[in-house]
Amino acid sequence: MVALQSVFLKDVALAYRQRAELMQPLMFFVLVITLFPLAIGPSPETLQRIGGGVIWVAAILSLLLGMERMFRDDFADGSLEQYMLSPTPLYLIVVVKVLTHWLMHIVPLFLISPLLALFLNLTFDMYVALMLTLLLGTPLISFIGGIGVALTVGLHRGGVLLALLLIPIFIPLLIFATSAIESASMLLPYHAQLAIIAALLLFSVALSPMAIAYSLKVSQN
Repeated sequence: MVALQSVFLKDVALAYRQRAELMQPLMFFVLVITLFPLAIGPSPETLQRIGGGVIWVAAILSLLLGMERMFRDDFADGSLEQYMLSPTPLYLIVVVKVLTHWLMHIVPLFLISPLLALFLNLTFDMYVALMLTLLLGTPLISFIGGIGVALTVGLHRGGVLLALLLIPIFIPLLIFATSAIESASMLLPYHAQLAIIAALLLFSVALSPMAIAYSLKVSQN
């Protein structure tokens, strides 16, 4: 337990020292959403129709932008090898690191999302659906993305390869999330979409830590 707490505090302190890098995905998220109204026009109906999808696409791309750093520093400074030699199971350390990465990158997105929802003319029901899908879907992105990061951690300039590996995998999540927001815009129930996203999240939480731990061992060797 002490080892896991140390990993968490180390990652939080490292993120605080690298505040500029931490802000890059958030700024990218805001800029992408801001560019869409400039490109397609300020029509409230059009913005409302595409708003949920725009926010979700921007969220996926911004998370991918910061995901490469999840294990990069540990690999570079030798901490990753120490984690493997630690008596604490590597998959538990992986869970802590993934959740810390999610916390440091997603909380700013949640804080800025109400303003962006107003900017895109989303209704209150659409906003609630958006926040619920982000709450369930973004941890899924972090856990599944962690597998790709672990596989490419030893590669130089692995960011492009990481995006090519992960973006196709996130397409089902994008479909169900935007479907839930569209249903909310028509005042229809969207429990089924949320249930599917939640099931995918539980599946990833159960299996991804083991897969990430194994991939890290392969990359380290």
